[in-house]
Amino acid sequence: MKAKVLGVNMVKFKKPGLSDPYEMMAAKAVQGALEDAGIEYHDIEQAYASYVFGDSTCGQTALYQVGMTGIPIINVNNNCSSGSTALYMARQAVESGEVDCALAVGFEEMKPGALGSIWNDRTPPMGWAVERLIELNPDLPEAPLALKMFGAGGKAYLEKYGANPNIFAKVAVKSRSHAVKNPYSMFNQTLTVEEVMNAPTLFPTLTRLMACPPTCGAAAVIVCSDSFAKKHGISNAVEILGQAMTTDTNVSYDDPMTLIGTEMTKCAAQQVYEKAGIGPEDVDVVELHDCFTPNEVVTYEGLGLCGEGEAEQFINDGDNTYGGKYVINPSGGLMSKGHPLGATGLAQCTELVWQLRGQANQRQVEGAKIALQHNLGLGGACVTTMYRLN
Repeated sequence: MKAKVLGVNMVKFKKPGLSDPYEMMAAKAVQGALEDAGIEYHDIEQAYASYVFGDSTCGQTALYQVGMTGIPIINVNNNCSSGSTALYMARQAVESGEVDCALAVGFEEMKPGALGSIWNDRTPPMGWAVERLIELNPDLPEAPLALKMFGAGGKAYLEKYGANPNIFAKVAVKSRSHAVKNPYSMFNQTLTVEEVMNAPTLFPTLTRLMACPPTCGAAAVIVCSDSFAKKHGISNAVEILGQAMTTDTNVSYDDPMTLIGTEMTKCAAQQVYEKAGIGPEDVDVVELHDCFTPNEVVTYEGLGLCGEGEAEQFINDGDNTYGGKYVINPSGGLMSKGHPLGATGLAQCTELVWQLRGQANQRQVEGAKIALQHNLGLGGACVTTMYRLN
């Protein structure tokens, strides 16, 4: 039995300090998803609430704004892949037959500036990866953790394949050109390659306009069984054809690129293609994890959208945008739409559901039938999902 996405919604993402409190953002997202699905909150049998920066049971506080029905509410924290992890669990609950209708809601209230650890009196979860990165690159400059990891991964890619560093800028320009057409995006002004390359340098080969901003926001997705959809007369449900979650293996130690999840991505994608019986060549639209533009570049290859070492040609040929082989991050991606950690995976799902239903307005991918989602969290977890309109 395949699970179906019945309803989706998100609030417009905003900079820290400009958003509503997390529980209000989450409640708005859930209420919108319920309206989109045409059901009531009492139809929800289980809920999964994803966030990273918040105390335990924030999920209950958020969902109590919608209703107090006594259902199980499970709080999910899996770094930047928290939202799609909640979706993974909701999908499992439905496919197992445990419930007919489950909710995944993600939210985040972030602070300005680079991500940092709150718990500095215990073993850091990314300690093993940082230690290995320093072993591989003892001369790396000091920088915040995520910046150092993805910056080193991007540098390693350029060195291995001899690619032009401007590919990272070209990806940023592409993403911003998509975001201009998305009313849910934080940034809606176009960029040029020169502007991106000349922005303040954060790390070798990485400028400020190649990095996503800290963001506040929320998104919600309702997942149901086929029988539930039929019972409620739903005709536009989107089927989850395949979904996989992977974590690190010993291969992750190999180089700076595998340390940022390239092997996790490759394994998750292969599993999804096998489960769905559909390969990357049949995908029309993709939302992938572009917290830094180098990660988008290496993910093209990890998902099999192009061959190893072929990302530069893929970008230069325009195969990542309208008129090319795929439209990648029509929402503007994390780079332009924003990246509230707990909500990101569910916002990606929301965009893809809108695309498959033909509801994406100016950014609609013409004839989109198969959608692919990729959401990555260092530490690590990668969730890849394939969708098709029922």
